[in-house]
Amino acid sequence: MAGREKELEEQLKERLSLVRELDAEIMEQTQKRWDSIAKPLKSLGLLEQNVTKIAGIQENVKPQIGKRALIAMCADNGVVEEGVTQTGMEVTAIVAQNMAEGATTVTVMAEAAGVDVFPVDIGMVTEGECISRILEEKEEIKPRTLLARKVARGTKNFAKGPAMSREEALLAILCGMELAGRLKAQGYDILATGEMGIGNTTTSSAVAAALLDEPVEKMTGKGAGLSDEGLLRKIRVIKEALRDLRPDKEDPLDVVCKVGGFDIAGLMGVFLGGAVYRIPVLLDGFISSVAALLAVRLLPAAKEFMLATHVSKEPAGGLILETLGLKPMLCCEMCLGEGTGAMAGLSVLDMGFATYHSMATFDDIQVEQYKPL
Repeated sequence: MAGREKELEEQLKERLSLVRELDAEIMEQTQKRWDSIAKPLKSLGLLEQNVTKIAGIQENVKPQIGKRALIAMCADNGVVEEGVTQTGMEVTAIVAQNMAEGATTVTVMAEAAGVDVFPVDIGMVTEGECISRILEEKEEIKPRTLLARKVARGTKNFAKGPAMSREEALLAILCGMELAGRLKAQGYDILATGEMGIGNTTTSSAVAAALLDEPVEKMTGKGAGLSDEGLLRKIRVIKEALRDLRPDKEDPLDVVCKVGGFDIAGLMGVFLGGAVYRIPVLLDGFISSVAALLAVRLLPAAKEFMLATHVSKEPAGGLILETLGLKPMLCCEMCLGEGTGAMAGLSVLDMGFATYHSMATFDDIQVEQYKPL
């Protein structure tokens, strides 16, 4: 192992050692509050469970999600060279810049949900200096600014070899963790995940097939509008890459290095950062869920800091959530990505919080409380 890679491995290991369990006592108190509210017991289902989980994360019987952020990892994927997408890599930079200017679907939805959007250049092919270390400056990072965290100018084409080096994967993961920690320090209560990168349903399908040892056909969809012919080509490229590169499903870093993307690795870091810095992280769709699965394979405790918002229309979307053991709040047949599903899920979560904090109790209305039978 090269010196730089070993140093990054040690940084990751040191940060992950800080993770603590959810506060069980606080969660018990939160559930008691739910049970005292004037409604049938457990009748709000996932809304109750998710508010209670967030209370355990925040170690506060009066949890809040007032200040919220979306981290959208933007990166390009070399496998686009194989004709697995309808558009070219130039679209990634255009959409990323539009995110910074508030002119994309997710920024409109984020404004409606009261969410600050932080687009991140984690690996676009555009010009710009590549980072060589984890940024730890203490200045405030501002929303609607394209944050410079470029690990490299896109990944390599995994049809011809590994997508990235282990050092690059570690750097991307640590960058995601750094952003989670920075936003927690800036007072954010909850993080949502999103991404932008032409070709990233190809990388996500490859990662999912490798991790779950499932047929590529079962894990792969048309992404952003492929034809039937294009889908067959996409499946073939992924199958051949998995055959040639043989990613080790027992080693999530090996999987992301060989067939992943910088956006996936960066989001993997955000999920791990949620566990390290005790801030709840919302899954978005398929790509985000694949990153979450990688994070959980590396650190099983990370799952306790995640909440699923919706189930993606992509073929493997539901299977990934089922594997994670996370239940989505919505099923809207969405497959846009960018964090749009997470924005929709936040509106449901807000209703849960409003009920928890504001609704009258049985004592308030002088009605006998429901009892478990």
